[in-house]
Amino acid sequence: MFDHWVRIDDPEDPRIHVFQGLRDHTLRQLREESGGDMDGVFVGEGDIVVQRALSAGYLLESILVDGSRRRPIPAAIESSGMPIYGAAPQVLQHITGYHLHRGLLGCFRRRPVPEPGAVLAEATTLLVLEGVNNPTNLGVILRCGVALGVDAFVMDPSCSDPLYRRAGRVSMGEAYRLPYARLEGFPEGLRPIHEAGFHTLALTPGGDTLFSDFSFTADAKVAVVLGSEGPGLNDETIAACSARVRIPMSKGVDSLNVGSAASVAFYALQQARLAPYRATSPSTSNSIDAHGGSVT
Repeated sequence: MFDHWVRIDDPEDPRIHVFQGLRDHTLRQLREESGGDMDGVFVGEGDIVVQRALSAGYLLESILVDGSRRRPIPAAIESSGMPIYGAAPQVLQHITGYHLHRGLLGCFRRRPVPEPGAVLAEATTLLVLEGVNNPTNLGVILRCGVALGVDAFVMDPSCSDPLYRRAGRVSMGEAYRLPYARLEGFPEGLRPIHEAGFHTLALTPGGDTLFSDFSFTADAKVAVVLGSEGPGLNDETIAACSARVRIPMSKGVDSLNVGSAASVAFYALQQARLAPYRATSPSTSNSIDAHGGSVT
């Protein structure tokens, strides 16, 4: 252990209270929610994830590492001045249920979640989520979103916490870059999105259009609306969206995992944002400008 680390031999040591309970992800999420005993903090796992949380402006409060670690801690983390706790193997096993192979855990202070209007005003490509309550799927979706041009995302009340450890780990910390807000339940929750000028595309296997049917200008406000794995979007939500879009399937496959579907949708939307407009017949293309109107 490095000399400046604080050695931890007792898994019940109060100095690492914020890292306890990571083995039960459902309970841990409840504890981190508003009103829980860990309200106001979240945990990031791994050198890269913790560095990206720092880069996104989240305040680091403490660090827990394997006490036998010899690999240097990244300078951005070590220079934060926060306590570094070096835990014995039995402590890590008690807390996480496995060897801390990703190197370290960082406890961060949450920021207030912005009001929806502030998020919607700054976005052009928006991700809208309904019922996505699996942190792994959420992490995949958000990583794809950052990589493929999404500016922000909004969620209904049933979606998982985007700052939860597993979601952050799967997204490799990329999700911390995206501003987000919570909306009321759908379809009512879609109202502020439409009022902000977004053209909402409900992704559903029963959709009657394809992304290739659209051309969007670079500044057109477009929202991709995704539902949970399995059930997908509610019928009322689909009906309230501007269009119902499907991804063509073959060989009798009915749908994709929601994370895979998200990556296809975001890429297809990128291709639909052509400048000035895609040269196709008006009878087979819907061209949408920044005001949600058709371009002829």
